[in-house]
Amino acid sequence: MNFDSRIYVAGHKGLVGSAIVRKLELSGYENLIVKTHSELDLTDQLNVSLFFKKEKPEYVILAAAKVGGIEANNTYRADFIFQNLQIQNNVIHQSYIHGVKKLLFLGSSCIYPKHTPQPINEESLLMGPLEYTNEPYAIAKIAGMKMCESYNLQYGTNFISLMPTNLYGKNDNFDLKTSHVIPALIKKIHDAKQQSLTKVEIWGSGEPIRDFLYSDDFADSSLFALQNINFEDLLDNKEYVTNTHINVGTGVGVSIKELSLIIKKVVNYKGEFIFNTLKPDGTMLKVIDVGKINSLGWGHKVNLEDGINLLYNWYLRNLKNLT
Repeated sequence: MNFDSRIYVAGHKGLVGSAIVRKLELSGYENLIVKTHSELDLTDQLNVSLFFKKEKPEYVILAAAKVGGIEANNTYRADFIFQNLQIQNNVIHQSYIHGVKKLLFLGSSCIYPKHTPQPINEESLLMGPLEYTNEPYAIAKIAGMKMCESYNLQYGTNFISLMPTNLYGKNDNFDLKTSHVIPALIKKIHDAKQQSLTKVEIWGSGEPIRDFLYSDDFADSSLFALQNINFEDLLDNKEYVTNTHINVGTGVGVSIKELSLIIKKVVNYKGEFIFNTLKPDGTMLKVIDVGKINSLGWGHKVNLEDGINLLYNWYLRNLKNLT
């Protein structure tokens, strides 16, 4: 990949896409192609086809997706499966039609079964039932990863699927109805501090354990994959080719209660937490095995408390635009 290569970042305004754009620009890549949703609706097959025909991207990073937390995933089930399948089908197929040299498809840790050996390695895919609350989104992501793998095998494309753990960082979503756990807790705890509240309610028992990765670290892994990993590197000598995606995370688990206490420290909140056990916990233990990407030469750099400090400072600087 050259510094003047035409690189299309789909979803450049979001948490992941914006981090990838920053990383590419800081690394000297100057020929980036970006479009807002109003400029290009990726669920529109004809417009996506016309876009690829006009722009002729050489590399594609598919970071665009409809995303949300437990409540959003469980409430808008049809929207999550339909819109994500449409986006993926259009972008992946047009990348094949127009001879894209390499595509990065970004998955999600919810693709793995609800009950599976920990830490979760890539071979766990499709080995059991999914967590019900985010099943439609997970099925869409699995379909996208298998679509990339299938196009590689049938057409000789070079489409790589990265499966990030739970991400957080700049340009995160702080809407409590649709946000993920870290931005939701930052907002709740910050608001409680500002309003001098002595208690904060947190959904669930606080016992579930997760692996969290700072978005700039994931952007670093994405550039590493673009520069260093090809589909042929992920093949083995088995009769059938399966699970060629790559986990990306820290491999370090932290409970929601521990996470809450870290955020409490960063925000300097003096109150206490009330864990509402009537609300769902989701999967109790989900930490991914990052042995594959570590063996390929990449590892994370930002620890959890440092990352939350970075995000909270960004939140304070941008608070007026987020309310």
